[in-house]
Amino acid sequence: MSTTDITPAISLTDTAAVKVAELLEQEGNPELALRVAVRPGGCSGFSYEMFFDSDVADDDVTSSFGTVRVVVDPTSASLLQGSTLDFKDGLQGAGFSINNPNASRTCGCGNSFS
Repeated sequence: MSTTDITPAISLTDTAAVKVAELLEQEGNPELALRVAVRPGGCSGFSYEMFFDSDVADDDVTSSFGTVRVVVDPTSASLLQGSTLDFKDGLQGAGFSINNPNASRTCGCGNSFS
């Protein structure tokens, strides 16, 4: 049984939820969830990791956004609390970004924080 948090560790904007749902559909495996994690490393101390995962641990924090299930390990959940995952598709390029209110400093690449 996964832990379901009343306040998700990370929220998805509507745009991000739609894009993740499209990518999950392309994978063709209904067991997959979006795993968001924080790992040591990167130029500012921590870096974000996102991938599709069918392996959900008992202590993972899970939340749902429409048809998208998001899982976060407990350690990452504390570092991501209150964060938002967004997806932008524009002239400057397309991609996911995380707005994390817990990050005191981010690097120029936007992929790591401290």
